[in-house]
Amino acid sequence: MSIKDKVILVTGGTGSFGKKFISKVLKLGVKKVIVFSRDELKQYEMAQEYTDSRIRFFLGDVRDKERLYRAFDGVDIIVHAAALKHVSACEYNPFEAVKTNIYGAQNIIEAAIDRGVQHVIALSTDKAAAPVNLYGATKLASDKLFVAANSYVGDKDIKFAVVRYGNVVGSRGSVVPFFKKMASTGKLPVTDERMTRFWITLDQGVQFVIDSLDRMHGGEIFVPKIPSMKVTDLAAAIAPDIKIEIVGIRPGEKLHEAMITEDDARHTLEFDNYYVITPEFPWWSKEYTKNAKTLNEGFKYTSDTNTEWLTVEELQSLVEEM
Repeated sequence: MSIKDKVILVTGGTGSFGKKFISKVLKLGVKKVIVFSRDELKQYEMAQEYTDSRIRFFLGDVRDKERLYRAFDGVDIIVHAAALKHVSACEYNPFEAVKTNIYGAQNIIEAAIDRGVQHVIALSTDKAAAPVNLYGATKLASDKLFVAANSYVGDKDIKFAVVRYGNVVGSRGSVVPFFKKMASTGKLPVTDERMTRFWITLDQGVQFVIDSLDRMHGGEIFVPKIPSMKVTDLAAAIAPDIKIEIVGIRPGEKLHEAMITEDDARHTLEFDNYYVITPEFPWWSKEYTKNAKTLNEGFKYTSDTNTEWLTVEELQSLVEEM
């Protein structure tokens, strides 16, 4: 689907992803971009930075279905980036995480169907694969809702899909700005020296979402092929000679992350630069199979078994670009 001359709404549009995505699609000839979020200060600050006349700012919460009905009027594409995403915050505020990440997803689906939106793509996380924390569990539920939503559209011409990827370099609340801040203390706290993570830049994440909008038939979970990194290598990239303090894994944290489990792999297709976890519904289009490979039995896509790794030097370059 071409986004040229389309009206796009981004939930959580004042976040790291939203700001980068909006600046990119404005250059691609969209008709209008609506920033939907609940923080008036962030919207005010963003309005000072982004002065394009095609941007609209819409205060609201994904928990408020009536507000979504109003916001979605005349919208062609929705990119759902709003979420409560910090693992520890979700662990200690579970009801809030459920209301935003699960009920919010349901509200978006129902409002989008009723308002005649054409495409909806939701951002997920590697923590939704075999989740061990509440954040991952709520995002897994959200992913399931968006996939199943394609069965509820009736004769409406609307498609729902999901994009799932790993940690974004330098996003708000990520480990990079935290490590940079702690470097001045003379030591870096590392949870476990064996820990690995998937790694993607903000630009790569934004482009993958745009590409997935063009590829989607409805019901897919798109997973990019991205490198892994060792947390100890990241620490060495930020502060080469600093003392490392092992502090232990935090509540709800994994040693390694997964994006495709062994069970999901049985209905996953592989392409050159990405995977597609296909929906197990009879209505799903089989056109993808023409240029795709099926995965071997026992395959799983995890950060510790990945075939592509970032070196300390490559991590240094990424950090310096922030």
